Amino acid sequence: MKNKLGLRKWLTLILVGLFGQFAWTIENMYFNVFLYNTISTDPGYIAAMVGWSAAAATVTTLLMGALSDRVGRRKIFIAVGYILWGFSTAAFGYITPENAARLFPGANAVAAAATMVVVLDCVMTFFGSTANDGAFNAYVTDVTTADNRGRAESVLAILPLISMLIIFGLFDGLTQQGRWRTFFNIFGIAVTMVGVISLFLVRDEPGLKPRKDKYLQNLLYGLRPAVVRENPELYLSLAAFCLFSVAVQVFFPFLIIYIQNYLGITDYAVVLGVVLIVASVVSVISGRFIDRFGKLRFAVPAAVIMLLGLIGMYFVRSSLTVILAGTVMMSGYMMLSAALSANIRDWTPEGKVGHFQGIRMIFAVLLPMIIGPSIGAAVIRGSDSTYIDLGQVKTVPTPEIYLAAAAVLLLLAAPVYLLKKRENH
Repeated sequence: MKNKLGLRKWLTLILVGLFGQFAWTIENMYFNVFLYNTISTDPGYIAAMVGWSAAAATVTTLLMGALSDRVGRRKIFIAVGYILWGFSTAAFGYITPENAARLFPGANAVAAAATMVVVLDCVMTFFGSTANDGAFNAYVTDVTTADNRGRAESVLAILPLISMLIIFGLFDGLTQQGRWRTFFNIFGIAVTMVGVISLFLVRDEPGLKPRKDKYLQNLLYGLRPAVVRENPELYLSLAAFCLFSVAVQVFFPFLIIYIQNYLGITDYAVVLGVVLIVASVVSVISGRFIDRFGKLRFAVPAAVIMLLGLIGMYFVRSSLTVILAGTVMMSGYMMLSAALSANIRDWTPEGKVGHFQGIRMIFAVLLPMIIGPSIGAAVIRGSDSTYIDLGQVKTVPTPEIYLAAAAVLLLLAAPVYLLKKRENH
């Protein structure tokens, strides 16, 4: 029965999902640190990298998600995408100001190297979004139903945390030693190998058939006003996820830099490890409650918990208090992410699953990753918090980013209220 996921499907969800999260964790958290520590401390470069990669992810998912619908295949997009995703991740280890100076002798080496990071991030994002955002996310919707999506999403929701836990606990030392090339090579090779395994592991759903409609017209399907009017619950759900994601992106790109350079916590891998373990356990347990009580009913207390955690992060200064506030924040974050993601899948029209992954990316990635980091960067610049390192003035993230994130999260009340109102009717 489709409402029971078998071993092969669970293995596919966990293996393909986890190694995709390794690559996304490195992109979302370590490219920022790599750029900050080895090339430039200007937060504008970080905001630009996040924004451009979000745009690349959205356009890619629109094009490739719709194409996977058109050809009626997910497997080939997942496998080939992961193979190339791994190669492009490994390539970051070779970007240095020295190499940039050799390639562009007439340019400013730091600016050239930072630009190379931004461009390569977009290339890597193209392969990652093809494989993960476009094809794998459509595959998840293909193989799940409204009865088991809460459990599936609660497991998928902890994969980013498990990814961070493994990377922080086992490999973060490489980055602190400046061994970036080794670090990127390890995960690049690992992601490529999972792409090879996917050729044998992933099976497309039998009911997935090629579409006969026009590809270019299909790309714009989800942007038509008539489609929005026909699917109000879907677009309200996407709006809710958008506001949630903007709140996360206000602080998340600066998280490690904040802990290292503002709080002065050097053993942040231990701090984050404890937070991620507890939040992962909470997320898995919450899966059954999401299915039992309903996604929207569950989303409200989850949002309150995340809000309390964000406020707590503004006040904390020691490792212990960061663990306490961080655990509350990340537990709420994971539960809210699972509930809102499952609600989006419930309202996604059948036969347009691949295409709507691109629409989802507009709300879940493009807008949040442009708006959120820009808010965060503006807050950081406004605080004027700096320090001197080897004669250079470096900008430091400040606690106000968490209050800004909390303020954005409060806006989530509007779409959730409208969704609950429609659900009650």
